[in-house]
Amino acid sequence: MNDEQLGDRSPAGTGRWASRQRIGLIPMLAFIWGCGAEGEIEQPLPLYGEEPVHYPLQLWDEGVEGETILRVRVTDTGVVDSVEVVESSGHHGLDSAAVSGVRDLRFQPGRQNGKRVRMWATLPVVFSRRPSSEGL
Repeated sequence: MNDEQLGDRSPAGTGRWASRQRIGLIPMLAFIWGCGAEGEIEQPLPLYGEEPVHYPLQLWDEGVEGETILRVRVTDTGVVDSVEVVESSGHHGLDSAAVSGVRDLRFQPGRQNGKRVRMWATLPVVFSRRPSSEGL
């Protein structure tokens, strides 16, 4: 569904399905596990060219907010190939939206000793109705 299809049904009536004020992907990749031998590890970094996580419209209307902590495996080409919920927001709809959206997120691949490698990263997805200066 694009901006025009949503029209005034979007949460803020702006025609945007998820503005930067409502959903945040905080690049808190502090918990990284490399897949392979020890060495210098550079963390994968999310690329922010688009906003892949949709804030479910019904949950927005109901005032439901939360944070879902995900564990994502990023391939050596920057594609997410596995997603696990580490900590639920407490609402299945928010958790499902986070998992679905993050599957489409692209990353700058992690590196180990200068070579691109597949690795796991922890990524919080924040669903909030309040404006935020951080995140997506």
